[in-house]
Amino acid sequence: MPEGDGLGRERFLPILARTRSIHRPVGPIAYDCVKLIFVRHGSAVLLSEFGEKPVTIGDVVMLGASTLCASEPEGSITVTTLYLDRDYVIDQVFWQHAALLSDRLDAQDFMNERYSEPAQILRIGEDRAGMLMPWLDELVAISVDDAAPERFYRLQALMFAVLDVIVPFVTITPVRKTSTQQKATYPGTRRHRHFIPLRAEARQAAGLLCDHPARRWTLSELSAAVHLSPSQFGRVFVEAYGKTPMTYLTTLRAEHLARLLRETDLPVEVAMREVGWHSRGHAARLFRQCVGVTPARYRDLSRQNPVA
Repeated sequence: MPEGDGLGRERFLPILARTRSIHRPVGPIAYDCVKLIFVRHGSAVLLSEFGEKPVTIGDVVMLGASTLCASEPEGSITVTTLYLDRDYVIDQVFWQHAALLSDRLDAQDFMNERYSEPAQILRIGEDRAGMLMPWLDELVAISVDDAAPERFYRLQALMFAVLDVIVPFVTITPVRKTSTQQKATYPGTRRHRHFIPLRAEARQAAGLLCDHPARRWTLSELSAAVHLSPSQFGRVFVEAYGKTPMTYLTTLRAEHLARLLRETDLPVEVAMREVGWHSRGHAARLFRQCVGVTPARYRDLSRQNPVA
């Protein structure tokens, strides 16, 4: 379930685990990491790109980076969440499919193609979920203790054991080039690359979008603001956040619109204009793509389950 947990205050780790109980609705929120959410007790209704769906014990929610998700607990729900750094996940995909991939940049494209559904509910069943609980508890214990480097391999081993159980339930798109085709496509490309630091221009542009989501941004305006050409800026931003600047802006606007629908009595069309959407049909389509339901349906749900 999405939750505001202040994870950014902690020392960076590529794998982080937390267990918590949630007793009230949480509006759509997106993280810049891959999330695996294991339901341990209770049930809830989730809203995301898969629509409006229930989850209960034995379910695992998989969310790609920057994917919005909201939750409406049915009483309460207890979950363990694994937060996985996106670059770390790409690295694992690279080594898993090394025979097909030229480098880590190719691995990112491969991951986007193979795992094309950014929000999934994996119905692994109570028996499998029960088997995972001791591993999840140990993952939480290690990461809560601010996992010293010497514990990292244990942290990683536990995560791989968990992934070994749940990955067969993940929906994938199997189409991919053969290794021969790959070599023809990437002649002479150096096989192994190091990750590059997040570019300051990408962070600056994301900050501008966060501060002014209602502005009618264009790619040219953003690229000029960070002193890059539009094509170069587009590549830099996607490498940093996994989405184009305009898709990132859509996510921000959906988050803001959801907050207005929950916390104010503004008419839906007025709220849409507040976040920068001036066509009701266009706004409703984009909001539904991000959250899984229309703005009107979302407001109805928030009124049925008011935050205490």
